[in-house]
Amino acid sequence: MLRLSVDNIISSISSGVPFEAVCEDYSFIVKIERYAPYICAAVHDGHQFRKSLWDNCLHTEYERWYEEDPCTKAMVQSHPILIQGCDSRFEYDLNRNPETAIYTDAWGKQLWKSPLSPEETQLSMLKHNNFYRVVHTLVEKIETIHGKAIVFDMHSYNWKRWDREVPTWNLGTVNIDNDRFGTLAASWNYKLGTMQLPNGIVSTSKINDTFQGNGHFLKYITQNFDNTLVLATEIAKVYCDEYDGTVYPEVVRSVEDQLKELIPLQVKEFQEARV
Repeated sequence: MLRLSVDNIISSISSGVPFEAVCEDYSFIVKIERYAPYICAAVHDGHQFRKSLWDNCLHTEYERWYEEDPCTKAMVQSHPILIQGCDSRFEYDLNRNPETAIYTDAWGKQLWKSPLSPEETQLSMLKHNNFYRVVHTLVEKIETIHGKAIVFDMHSYNWKRWDREVPTWNLGTVNIDNDRFGTLAASWNYKLGTMQLPNGIVSTSKINDTFQGNGHFLKYITQNFDNTLVLATEIAKVYCDEYDGTVYPEVVRSVEDQLKELIPLQVKEFQEARV
């Protein structure tokens, strides 16, 4: 894997060069094996938390892990285009707009012992901005080549905190153009519900049940690109123990293996649709 500056990553994408690289500050990874008509993203997969913030943070490492989306990158790592956030959302949240990307509190608990310095804030916001510079270039390139693009925006959520039955998969669609893409979203929702998972896990899928798809990543792409569909896809954390941090690799692998089949089917359907 290469280590490249943001400008070099953007230049490589603009030139249509396949590559795999980590940004020079290690904040995100881009892999492009070929310029396929779809992108997989795992913006909350990251757990890195820069050392200059450690002493000022009131949340433990486990508390941060609990709210992150571990293993979402692993579920889509076999696809030709992948962009993955490497830093924790507690440093800056790639799925929030720049004005709210740096938390002051998180899930009801104050995050910092004292407010971040302007220098720390600026560094986090630079990382956030650089990520979206690359996202913009990447989506623009795929639209240019294929006329349209589909993005699988992978997330996870803590299902045990809910006091009602919740689905294994949730698809958030309130911020997509449902007149154009609603049928495709429904089709993706159906496919997710057909998964056969190990350990007796029943795969169910619903639209806008636990989350509605209000993330900045989806909104940014949707607002800037008329011909790109973003599918905000959340899996309940049935692939790990939310309370002690144990990951169940057989479940993660099963999801990955089945997405190898389901995602290309959805891409084919999207390409053939008159949208």
